[in-house]
Amino acid sequence: ELWSVALRQADFALTSGLYVLSFSAYSAEGDARVGVKVGQAQEPYSQYFYQEQPLTDEPTLYSFETEIFADEPDAQLELFLGGPLGNEGATLCFDNVVLSELPAQESVRDFPYIMVDQFGYRPDDPKVAVLVDPQRGFNADDAYVPGEQLELRRAGDERVVFRAAPTPWREGDEQSTSGDRGWWLDFSEVTEPGSYTLYDPKNEVRSYPFDIAGDVYHEPFEAALRMFYYNRANLAKVEPYADPRWSDGSSFMGPGQDTEARFVEDKANVYTARDLSGGWFDAGDYNKYVTFAHEPVHMLLNAYEQTPQVFTDDFNLPESGNGVPDLIDEVKWELDWLKKMQAVDGGVLIKVGNIDFDAVSPPSEDPRPRFYGPLCSSSTIAAASMFAHGALVFRGVAPLADYAADLERRAARAWAWYENNPKREDCDTQEIKAGDADRSLVEQDAIQAVAAVYLFALTGEPRYEDALMDTYLSTRPFADAAPRWSMYNPSEGDALLYYTTLKGADRALQQRIREAKVGGAYGASRAIYRFKEVQDLYRAYLPEGSYHWGSNFVRAALGSTNLDMLHYSFDIQAHPLYEAKALGVLHYLHGVNPLNLVYLTNMAEFGAERSASQMWHDWFADGTVWDDALTSERGPAPGYMTGGPNAAYSGQATPPAGEPAQKAYRDWNSGSGQPWEITEPAIYYQAAYIRLLANFLAR
Repeated sequence: ELWSVALRQADFALTSGLYVLSFSAYSAEGDARVGVKVGQAQEPYSQYFYQEQPLTDEPTLYSFETEIFADEPDAQLELFLGGPLGNEGATLCFDNVVLSELPAQESVRDFPYIMVDQFGYRPDDPKVAVLVDPQRGFNADDAYVPGEQLELRRAGDERVVFRAAPTPWREGDEQSTSGDRGWWLDFSEVTEPGSYTLYDPKNEVRSYPFDIAGDVYHEPFEAALRMFYYNRANLAKVEPYADPRWSDGSSFMGPGQDTEARFVEDKANVYTARDLSGGWFDAGDYNKYVTFAHEPVHMLLNAYEQTPQVFTDDFNLPESGNGVPDLIDEVKWELDWLKKMQAVDGGVLIKVGNIDFDAVSPPSEDPRPRFYGPLCSSSTIAAASMFAHGALVFRGVAPLADYAADLERRAARAWAWYENNPKREDCDTQEIKAGDADRSLVEQDAIQAVAAVYLFALTGEPRYEDALMDTYLSTRPFADAAPRWSMYNPSEGDALLYYTTLKGADRALQQRIREAKVGGAYGASRAIYRFKEVQDLYRAYLPEGSYHWGSNFVRAALGSTNLDMLHYSFDIQAHPLYEAKALGVLHYLHGVNPLNLVYLTNMAEFGAERSASQMWHDWFADGTVWDDALTSERGPAPGYMTGGPNAAYSGQATPPAGEPAQKAYRDWNSGSGQPWEITEPAIYYQAAYIRLLANFLAR
């Protein structure tokens, strides 16, 4: 057990304010520690403060400050004692346990309704804080009206470097998707690097601290990229590449597991065993899907093509220092697995994984057998497109020239198999849990268009361009009534735009693609392009219908959709507005949102005072030492992008049920209430965020 004894005092009330918890304690014999918690005494057991301390053998005064943001009528104080003592035992002594409120004049609170990018801002970027007065949703009883002026203060010496009056957003209107009204405070003129807070003298509250620096996003970027390392299947996570808190042995490498997985439709037949080791766990489960890899592989390759300078060879991966950019090494890890999924005749298996939901944490201790699904048209054409795009990018990396040539041959074989075998959309019986990896016939046409672009770029063969002509109308940019380009299925819009750069390509089709992109930005799709002040209090407008499962993916992809205009030199006079829209999206994901939450996990060590503390992931599961960044021994690995607000959430937990769209989120991972619809990470969410953020390291 994590703790040996718990002492609890319940049934008392707290009002909002700053508190000091203090006590004297020591361990008379034996090594021990204490965990201190202040939280709710009943469902949903919200936690306001948690910290662990080792106990010495001398009486010591311990003192902690914590803040309660709203009145809590049913609070409890808990002391978790001892630690895993085994048979040794310990004698612990406590005295003078006091929880007292500080007088208001002594407290300057980090306040949840002054929203800033918790990592910070680059010196020359726009810098606008959002000040919020909640009107609807879980926090509707809270209220905030800022003073006439706020101050930007240097962290440390509290020197005031800037003052300004907040400006009401839309004259005090409530925004429908957030249920909030508010103000903006623009401090863009401050460019001096340093650490700062925004302070409201009237209300004696302040924002979380943040930095202004040219490299302010470097550490979050590195943590986010390393998510793929922690989600690698079959690889032991060991020092120096893994932090000891998130180390683990190799997973699914035992008898009947990934090196000898069997066909799910012939489980008893030993002769169906295949080595399908490698690749990434797709999301919060331990399964691996070919079709689900399609978007992240293409997004990461596209990110490298557009911003190669930020993808260096020093992200502390096992391959670091090998002369190949670490992003390319990471994508190669996935492509190596995809190669194993391809049969000799060119067809590609659709998925590999478990046939039940009985996951064990950590992955290295999971004994379940592993099975693979059949060869399928959807997985084969998806692999063809990934192999072809990989070949294009990898042939520009000198040590990988031979590898690129092999990818090109595999892409051609997969293409031939796809053309010469029946098209199916019912391959995945879902006996292998859980996501349905099939793609509809229309979706397969769109994927074929992507493969055709890259195979034509590789070979110049007219047959691939002919296939593109036959299928491009099935892609999102042409099939959607209001084309959203790279907001959904980014691989499709990205491939079409890449086609416009190819010499020898059909000029009429190239022009039609350009016109569709620019025309949509001022026509049917104009709502998603360019920063517009009136659209969103939080400066990162997303259409209300996009607040569904995985909305953070769509939001990040929306930022990149705007940056397309810069990468391809479209609508040049409006470039500042496209870039401002993408920056607003980035700031939203970094805390400028109704929850004042950085949607990356466990980022306190990287500068985020309030980041996602839990996520639905079989490794970092409820009740494990990795459960919660605030309360458990280790917390989840840092840098995982969670799914985001989901107004279509189908569970009963409140919140997120019943909330305005932007507040339809909850930081939890327990089995009740279907948290996977809200907090589960995924490699496609991650790739969308990395691609967006890379632009602001490169510029």
